[in-house]
Amino acid sequence: MTHEFDIALVSDQIAMDYLQPAFRERFPKARLHRIDTEVQELDALDRIDTVVCWSPPPGLLARMPRLRLVQSVGAGTDHITRDPALPDVPVRRIVDPDMADGMNAYVAWAVVHGQRHMGAYLESQRRAAWEEAPIEPPGRHRVGIAGLGVLGQSAARALRAIGYRVRGWSRSPKGDLPEGIEAFHGDAARAEFLAGCDTLVCLLPLTDDTRGILDASLFAQLPRGARLVNAGRGAHLVQDDLLAALQSGQIASAVLDAFVEEPLPQGHPFWRHPRITVTPHIATRTRPEAIARQTHDNLARL
Repeated sequence: MTHEFDIALVSDQIAMDYLQPAFRERFPKARLHRIDTEVQELDALDRIDTVVCWSPPPGLLARMPRLRLVQSVGAGTDHITRDPALPDVPVRRIVDPDMADGMNAYVAWAVVHGQRHMGAYLESQRRAAWEEAPIEPPGRHRVGIAGLGVLGQSAARALRAIGYRVRGWSRSPKGDLPEGIEAFHGDAARAEFLAGCDTLVCLLPLTDDTRGILDASLFAQLPRGARLVNAGRGAHLVQDDLLAALQSGQIASAVLDAFVEEPLPQGHPFWRHPRITVTPHIATRTRPEAIARQTHDNLARL
């Protein structure tokens, strides 16, 4: 049998077996390889021409002499381009309009979870205790979205539809923003933006400027008792600064979906912190069929 492609499903953070059925259907003549947290098919490196990946191990792609395409399974590529040994081959991201719906649902849940004291209600249920928390209407709660790209703007619309007061911040000016969204941009406007955030949602891209942006200095500019939702990148957050802000009461609670090390180590303090909710990087996800289709289309363009 002649193999049309040798495609490696690669990640140092997750198992990539969930992609195999879709890739077998889209590439019936391809030979599939896995280099992930469960399988290490390193003997195939000299045959691989296509890598489909999330966070490939640094230096691995440079060991593939036939490599023609590196395909991200998500909308971002920083998990690929951070590799200093990345070979000079095309790197492509996923373009998926359905991702916005997934992120809208996650952000809306995370904001409501904090604003309506759902964590406290779950704890009350465990104790069989009927305990009510103050009910604040959405219109009195200010949500700030840091990052006004496609996902950030879509989440802003969804929160506005529920009734929240929404403001947004980006590093540079954005045009055609959703109606009713108060916009801020640049370092000069960041403090004013943060001062009006009862919940801060981070949907920023990861760049040199945004790495570590969720730190003690930023938390101090939020209203005391503000809540944090990080559905961006783990490297946006300075973890010790968040723990200190929770301890002091400057931050009331946090919902975290992305982490510097994934999976989050079992001994990490975030797992058992009473005011942190951890989700395993599932805020939104592209369907395997869409990843396989876009990989096929990107190969056809080479």
